[in-house]
This record gives sequence, C-alpha cells and structure tokens, in this order.
Amino acid sequence: MAEEERRGGARTTGGEEAGGRLGATGGRSGATGGRSGATGDRSGEAGFTTEDGRLTLRERKKLRTRQRISGEATLLFIERGFDHVTVAEVARAAEVSTMTVFNYFPRKEDLFLDRIPEARELIVRAVRERGADESPLAALRALVLGLLAERHPLSAVGEGFEHFWRTVLDSPALRARGREAVEEMEGILAALLAEAAGGDADRPGHDARLAAALIIAGVRAACAGAVARQLGGDPVDEVAVEQAEVLRRTFDALERALPDGA
Repeated sequence: MAEEERRGGARTTGGEEAGGRLGATGGRSGATGGRSGATGDRSGEAGFTTEDGRLTLRERKKLRTRQRISGEATLLFIERGFDHVTVAEVARAAEVSTMTVFNYFPRKEDLFLDRIPEARELIVRAVRERGADESPLAALRALVLGLLAERHPLSAVGEGFEHFWRTVLDSPALRARGREAVEEMEGILAALLAEAAGGDADRPGHDARLAAALIIAGVRAACAGAVARQLGGDPVDEVAVEQAEVLRRTFDALERALPDGA
C-alpha cells in the first residue's frame, strides 16, 4: 500500500496522469478572481492549444504522448533518483524512441520539471488578461492564491508532493534547472511589467526588473517555507491554510514596496 501511495503521489506533481491530465490547469473558471483563462477553462497543454482553445486530433495524440513520457519518467526518477535514470530507460518505459523523448523534452531535467512552460504561460496570461482596473501585482496575487486553493502542483502544496520535492533536492541537476527556471520567470515578468507600464518589453528598465525580482523572490521564499514544512511531515491542510496567509502578507509587503502596483 505504501508503494502504491508513493507512486500515486508521483503522478500528481511531475508528469501528471492522475485524472488524465498533465500540465493542464483543470477546467476551473473564476478561481483567480474571475479572469477567464488565468488558470482555468483550458483544454490542453501550453503549446498544444489552437487560438480558440480547442485541440486537433493530432494535437491530442501529441499531448497523450507527452503525458505518457513524463508520467513514466516521473515514476522512474522518484523510485530510483533522477541522476540514476537515463533518457533511454525513460524511452523504453514509455514505449517510444529516445529521439521522440527529446522532441518533447529538449533536456532531461524538463522531463521532471515539466510544468515550467505552464508556469510561464500562467504568468503571461495573468498579467496580460487582467481586469481594466487591476494592477499586474493584484493579478499575480489572485493567480498564486488561486493555484494554492486548488492544490495545483505549481503552488508547491498538496498531497504526495513531498516525493517530488525530495527528488528535486536530491539532484544537483534538478536544483540547477530550478534556479535557471526562476531566472527565466523573473526575466519574463520584467518584460511584462515594462509592457504594462507602456515601456519597451524587449528592454525593461530598472524599475521593472527590480519589481520582477522582488515579486519572484517573495513567492519563492513563501513556497520554500511550505515545501520545508511538508518535508517535515506537517499536515497538508494545515500547511495550505498557513501558506495562504504567508502569501497574503507577502503581497501586502510587495504592495507597500511597489506603490504603483508594479
């Protein structure tokens, strides 16, 4: 039973096959303040949807292949450790070629940290599709709290997520990729904030870069605390309640530091 629970937990954080979805945000509407498409009402994965949100048959097949590859990779990495599993072994488990694996995941690390594209898309959509009277910071607050409320893997809080985080912490390669992803998010957010302020998104100024760095650092610190508590064995529901308060305090502090709402 313990093994089955562990395997089940593995499928909820990296390559998610539980409920037949990976990287999708679940059919949720309005959970982040009513902005359509901020984290819900999407039928597919980042990079697989058409302009109207529907998937073609070919895209659905590609998504299922991606799910299968990432799901098998996640189980192998959690069972044996990321650094002890080869891409060729993942390919065999998923019944595809090694070349096919790399077609979907250019780097081995992205097999496990497969939600990085989704995180990028959610940030972009939250800022660009915010309400007319809503600041980028307010939109990001709603997004982050909405993800936590639904126990989305990107919130870092949920049942079984400790297996995922232990695997990351045990692998220097995954930790390095995680740091790189954080830098990527900071750059994307700086460009979005510059764009929102009417500036040049390709060359964000100091104010936009500083605001992005503070926002990303604040959310990262909050998530790190929640992960540490889960790894320490604290009940997930308890962690989630306190995490919501931590995030609110974090964004309150950011609003004071960024009086123009970023």
